[in-house]
Amino acid sequence: MAFDWHNQRVIVTGGAGFLGTHVVNHLRQLGAGDIIVPRKAQYDLREPAAAARLFADHPGTTMVIHLAATVGGIGANRKHPGIFFYDNIMMGTLTLEYARRAGVPKFVGVGTICAYPKYTPVPFKEDDLWNGYPEETNAPYGLVKRMLLVQSQAYRAEYGYNAIHLMPTNLYGPGDSFDLENSHVIPALIRKMIEAQAAGHDCVTLWGDGSPTREFVYVKDAAEGIALAAAYYDKPEPVNIGSGMEISIRELAETIAELVGFTGDLRWDTSKPNGQPRRNVDVSRAEREFDFSARTSFRDGLRETVEWYRAQLNVREKTGA
Repeated sequence: MAFDWHNQRVIVTGGAGFLGTHVVNHLRQLGAGDIIVPRKAQYDLREPAAAARLFADHPGTTMVIHLAATVGGIGANRKHPGIFFYDNIMMGTLTLEYARRAGVPKFVGVGTICAYPKYTPVPFKEDDLWNGYPEETNAPYGLVKRMLLVQSQAYRAEYGYNAIHLMPTNLYGPGDSFDLENSHVIPALIRKMIEAQAAGHDCVTLWGDGSPTREFVYVKDAAEGIALAAAYYDKPEPVNIGSGMEISIRELAETIAELVGFTGDLRWDTSKPNGQPRRNVDVSRAEREFDFSARTSFRDGLRETVEWYRAQLNVREKTGA
């Protein structure tokens, strides 16, 4: 049966962020009756009183999609492991607990592929999640997300609470952060190459040796997957949200250089960390349980991301921002 989005009142934490913006837009397209996007200035979800007030201020909430997180690339994770751990464990734990206390019928926890062990057999199957320690540079963040899964399973076991846990692979697309301090690999590569091209530089220097592989899912596809799970999934097992593709960082950099039109050399700084050696997930559970499969080709998604970023640069030039 079609899910009745019209009668849903949905809180989307982190709804003003990169993934959150696309989730909110997708929910609107589905006809969701009421969408609440709490902002940190109003509700600092690291504080119990703020989490309690969020649900007191929005009675009748039928669903929470928890996307609020402190995130970043390898550099940010290495620099701020304590902040990444504390912020994310507090936001996740408190939001789930107070959603349960408020009687919200459905909680959608969104984790990360970083939670998988460093040397997980490829493709990553959800049952492999506990077979080792995450890659060291982002272990605090990955372990926090594992704990959100444990909490959701514990609440299901004790209270019969419909809390689910999704694990998206690396996201990309329009609206991503291109701040080199906090951005992930795709926006960082796009920005570096566009800036090198504009400055007439004949090379760019990139972290690691280019050998690690990653899987990427277009952010609009991920938003669709999250909405499908929110509507139709009600089981304790975590679910990968991905595209099923795998590409090396070297090949990724070469593809972005081609799309940007950067013809200089790509130099690899092997003194910098590579991160997890391989990332590629088994997407069969999502397809089986709620009929999700990513639809956007990787090259098309990259092209749209490059075009979006160039458009933002043009706006800034015209406005002087």
